Amino acid sequence: MAIATVNPANGETLKTYDALGAEEIERRLAAAEATFRSYRTTSFAERARLMHRAAELLEQDQDEIGRVMTVEMGKPVKQARAEAAKCAKAMHWYADRAEGLLADEHPDAADAKDSGASRVLVRYRPLGPVLAVMPWNFPLWQVVRFAAPALMAGNVGLLKHASNVPQTALYLEDLFRRAGFPEGCFQTLLIGSGAVEDILRDPRVKAATLTGSEPAGRAVASVAGDEVKKTVLELGGSDPYVVMPSADVERAARTAVTARVQNNGQSCIAAKRFIVHTDVFDTFAEHFAEGMRALKVGDPLEEDTEVGPLSTEQGRTDLEELVDDAVENGATVLCGGERPDGFPDGWYYAPTVLTDITPEMRIHQEETFGPVATLYRAADLDEAVAIANDTPFGLSSNVWTRDEAEVERFVRDIEAGGVFFNGMTASHPAFPFGGEKRSGYGRELSEHGIREFCNITTVWHGA
Repeated sequence: MAIATVNPANGETLKTYDALGAEEIERRLAAAEATFRSYRTTSFAERARLMHRAAELLEQDQDEIGRVMTVEMGKPVKQARAEAAKCAKAMHWYADRAEGLLADEHPDAADAKDSGASRVLVRYRPLGPVLAVMPWNFPLWQVVRFAAPALMAGNVGLLKHASNVPQTALYLEDLFRRAGFPEGCFQTLLIGSGAVEDILRDPRVKAATLTGSEPAGRAVASVAGDEVKKTVLELGGSDPYVVMPSADVERAARTAVTARVQNNGQSCIAAKRFIVHTDVFDTFAEHFAEGMRALKVGDPLEEDTEVGPLSTEQGRTDLEELVDDAVENGATVLCGGERPDGFPDGWYYAPTVLTDITPEMRIHQEETFGPVATLYRAADLDEAVAIANDTPFGLSSNVWTRDEAEVERFVRDIEAGGVFFNGMTASHPAFPFGGEKRSGYGRELSEHGIREFCNITTVWHGA
């Protein structure tokens, strides 16, 4: 894939970039290692000062970088600006809290004495240069939720961003530079995926984090495992959205529309499979389909657009194939199911709701990365849980119920990294984010995220 900005609203190539050569990659790896030696000794107060400054600059740049993201990958511009604001919020959050999150821990004095020590403490120390392989769908947020905690912990970052968002990738490097972070503290590597393995195998790179597809995660995890290096993986999701009879069904249906089409439906944590108790199924289906039909599809740079184009032509083709396969095998189309009229040059797909889904259909097991929802009828709670878990993924989940016994049952039995009740899944710097099964491992955000790339060191003093 070429490293280029291609506007998905019209297919126009706006900028292309040459991939870094071996000599330049070596220079940047050397800079990362050299910078880490000194940056790791800086105080939390100094790191916080720099991170707060980066957040302030990002707040000032919201309009500009929001437009860049929209042109590169097609998200509605209002959502792009909101993404920039969310990134600034996370930067401030880690700047304010990192020192406390990584403060020395003191095991029980009796245990220290039992070990023969006069005192024992646990210290979190940075690992070194961390390679981040990041996707295009949230081109700022996916990076910042790694970079803010990693830099505040004393690590340095090497970013291999998706090849279709090079301007956003370069902006991030420039942002940290303008904020005053030392040269080499955060670097963007404009490289193809074929260059990742050699970089990850380089002994100067100590760990890696990847957000992206399952095949990409397998590739990075395989190399990192061979090199015995720490990884955090956030991969695909096919999140369930369960609606039980005690729920506010109309509100659940309205929220479901946003939960499915946020970011043009291209979100790992977007709700994708809507599992509705039979007692409220017809009401939910009517309101949900009506809400999906009413969405404004259009130019993502227009303020009132709610659904823009998919990020790539191949992405639309993949989505169409899943829908066509489902329909050919008996699925019913409640709305959408086709390319909308009026967009001959862009990669648009109409908001779609399919029902009568069966296990034989590809869409039952594969992730739909676009504005397509699958709707299931469940006879009772047991069947709702069974359908929710009938997926290789386990990123997050959404459940609508007012029954506390049902709440406890879903928390116990749903196989996912998060369970969100009476609302939609969202990420926040204070809460751990990640999944299970083929959705990956490790956690981002919160204290768990900042500690992922630390050397958890036992410091023991003899009596």
